[in-house]
Amino acid sequence: MVEKVVVTGMGMISSLGFTLESNWKNLVEGRSGVHTISRFDASSLATRIAAEVSPGFDEFSRDYIKKRQAGQMTRVTRMCVTASKMAVEDASIDFDATDRRRCAVIMGVVNTGNSSVEKDTTLQNFVFKNMSNSMPAWISMEYRLNGPSFSVNTACASSAYALALGFDLIRQGKCDIVICGGADSIVNPEEISGFNALYALSTSNDLPEQASKPFSRDRDGFVIGEGAGVIILESFSHAVGRNAKIHGEFAGYATTSEGYNIMAPAADGEGMAYTMREAIANAGIEAGEVGYINAHGTSTELNDRYETFAIKKVFGDLAGKIPVSSSKSMIGHTIGAAGSIEAIITVMALREGILPPTINYRLPDPDLDLDYIPHIARVTEARVALSNSFGFGGHNATLVFRKYPS
Repeated sequence: MVEKVVVTGMGMISSLGFTLESNWKNLVEGRSGVHTISRFDASSLATRIAAEVSPGFDEFSRDYIKKRQAGQMTRVTRMCVTASKMAVEDASIDFDATDRRRCAVIMGVVNTGNSSVEKDTTLQNFVFKNMSNSMPAWISMEYRLNGPSFSVNTACASSAYALALGFDLIRQGKCDIVICGGADSIVNPEEISGFNALYALSTSNDLPEQASKPFSRDRDGFVIGEGAGVIILESFSHAVGRNAKIHGEFAGYATTSEGYNIMAPAADGEGMAYTMREAIANAGIEAGEVGYINAHGTSTELNDRYETFAIKKVFGDLAGKIPVSSSKSMIGHTIGAAGSIEAIITVMALREGILPPTINYRLPDPDLDLDYIPHIARVTEARVALSNSFGFGGHNATLVFRKYPS
């Protein structure tokens, strides 16, 4: 019998809050976390807005991380460790009663955030702050876990890949529990300037809260977000054996490479469509069972166009009946953390029976005609949902979640 993989804990930090509860409340209410950049003087940049995590996070994280350890971590790493500890608390795991050799940590890490705006970097902590494996390492050390511990970098799909790898460890019988997710921030002058040079970012500086507008005719690029999302994956038998609360089932996934272009997705969304088809097959479901899609939905010209085309290719006549929304309209694009944060949102949508909206959908694009859940959250009876992540370099991932109990 194939072991089911379930979600037993979640932790989330974004521009909308430091906890899962505050984030979910603000997402359902359709609030934007995008504002004028406050961490540094961005007045000389073409883009001067971002979905920043509130400065209050530094104080909040002190309840989760010891002072000496915090001094060896970047702000981004502290977000990851804090979200992980909240996820473990949510899952009510007693590691003293668990075989630590069968517990793993996998994090999606594009960078550690040791940029020009990082504070208190010295010669003594530079190496630790810069280590791309530092996030899983700190978490493994916190709980003295002895299973696999590593990071993966596949651009904007990194933490989705981390979840997929965690799924495999459990399905293959190698682990009982996997702590997976990611954290990221590229809110700094050098990376904003780089993305501006690629014409990838929104420059709607005068109306920050309206700048991220996925699927709209006047979309002009993505808005950078920052944060962390961590999920506890667990084998169904292990979760039941310790009487764990189950948020949902991780039913399957697909990870693919387009092998096409370092920046642009394959024409007409063919690579995206292939990924969704493979995920549906891997999960052992029918396309008609899908009741919601949490889109990659970046608010860029090509992604939104091709993702829409891809959904139509996969679902045919059903495509217009499947609600689709982009969380990035509210929290921006959290880069390496996007896959896990949006997976959390997808699990919550199924668990709570509420689909978060796509805000700022004011001017429909005549070529993009799906149900994007404009402005207002919607009650749903959906039992199966997809979460899409598509990264620079053609790294694609689609995760499939099922409402629990199924």
